[in-house]
Amino acid sequence: MEDWVFTPSRAASTTIEFPSTIHGERIAIMSAILDEILSANRSYAAQFGDRSRLPMPPARRFAILTCMDARLDPAKFAGLKEGDAHVIRNAGGRATDDAIRSLVISYKLLGTREWLVIHHTHCGMETFTSDVMNDLLRSSLKPATLANGKWKDEGGGPGSREGEYINWLTISDNPQSVITDVERIRRHPLVPKDIAVHGFMYDVRTGKLSAVRGE
Repeated sequence: MEDWVFTPSRAASTTIEFPSTIHGERIAIMSAILDEILSANRSYAAQFGDRSRLPMPPARRFAILTCMDARLDPAKFAGLKEGDAHVIRNAGGRATDDAIRSLVISYKLLGTREWLVIHHTHCGMETFTSDVMNDLLRSSLKPATLANGKWKDEGGGPGSREGEYINWLTISDNPQSVITDVERIRRHPLVPKDIAVHGFMYDVRTGKLSAVRGE
């Protein structure tokens, strides 16, 4: 596969050269999306101001582990501004090894003392099982579609069996998944007992956070 090439421009922005092919197939460059992102970044950078002086450790000394779902904006629902907190995101907001790696770095080197695990209602991770995901990937690597509560592979092969080696950490009981993740973090040998770990559910219909009891 060809390398991505990042070249600093004279205007202190970034020029991105995309390879014309990946695995022998031509790719479509999402130029409209890139233009929107770079335009927004220019506006943001023009008003960057005192943010350049922010220290590395988060000022409010806490971290959030939550889902990557685009409907969730931790800065808004938790009242954050730049420099306030660490936000760690993955599919489902699960306490994976990599999420715990980030949390350990967050406290050990950067001083956080309190962590929030936040899952949410109507999560995509509730819509499939590991078997479903593995079947879809074996069928093809094209995007699947969800119709009438079931995922369907729209593309022809080739697929791959590599998904069978991944724990997809799907969710069948959302409150219980919060409890499970909070407990795993609390019991992890690299997490001190004096780190406060809380579990919450975010409601995508109302924007409200609710504590999950029993963790």
